[in-house]
Amino acid sequence: MIIAIIDMGTNTFNLLVAQTSGEILHESKLPVKLGEGGFTDNWLTPEAMHRAYNAINTHLTTAKSFGASQYYAFATSAVRDASNGHAFVSEITQRFNIDVEVISGDREAELIWKGVNAAVDLGESPAVVVDIGGGSNETIIANSKQIFWLRSFNLGVTRIAESFPISDPITTDELEAIESYMLQTVEPLLLAAANLNPRILAGSSGAFDSFRKILAQKGIIHDTSKFSVEIPVDEYLKIHQFFVASTHAQRLALPGLDPIRVDLIIPASIFVNLLVQKLGIKRMFQSDYALKEGFWEELCNKDKG
Repeated sequence: MIIAIIDMGTNTFNLLVAQTSGEILHESKLPVKLGEGGFTDNWLTPEAMHRAYNAINTHLTTAKSFGASQYYAFATSAVRDASNGHAFVSEITQRFNIDVEVISGDREAELIWKGVNAAVDLGESPAVVVDIGGGSNETIIANSKQIFWLRSFNLGVTRIAESFPISDPITTDELEAIESYMLQTVEPLLLAAANLNPRILAGSSGAFDSFRKILAQKGIIHDTSKFSVEIPVDEYLKIHQFFVASTHAQRLALPGLDPIRVDLIIPASIFVNLLVQKLGIKRMFQSDYALKEGFWEELCNKDKG
């Protein structure tokens, strides 16, 4: 059976078309910025919802062209927290005749682990799996067999960018304010990590994709079509230092950095750097797989069962 999975993220709507027998037919992303302008009021703006309807229509047209017969759609942080989120989901069902599941942060984290685990060899020792979104960041401590701990934090890049001033370039005081807030928020993760001692970080979604592309452009990593690559921690730290010292124009000129992420890469990298420093991360991996691939893995395993 051919299925279509739409991950309705806070920044991008991501489509996966695949067979439940195990073959991916198509993947694509569309910028929507669903959470833009609404985080401080927990509200989806009419402009953002309009962009969302257009993206869903495009993704459904694409999925039908590949012969999809079953459709799944998941809404995450922006819709979870919006006071008009339920009305938005109802409108999607009415317009497109598809059901949208608004998933909890824990369920989102579980699916992300399943996706990352299919792309990255997590091994037997605990690793920290991170997905940086627009509204929330999912953090999971797990190995290849099981989840030991998970938590969703409202530290997504769009949420942070709308909650804290970020100059061009970011000032030391602004940087320290964001770091302090993030550090306070992720204290439960640090406490869990103190017991589980993860030294590997596996990251999925936009920021980690950007790290991979930038380092590939520099010739530091060989960007093949593999589902994951190792990102040398020392090289990541160099580009982090560039991010927090650079202007918008300088980042825009950086080969490998998607223009949609030129400003949002700042809070994303602050978060990653914080984890690297506080957890003593020794190795870092980027995963092409995340939430939608995790759900696909679930369906494939059910079919096999």
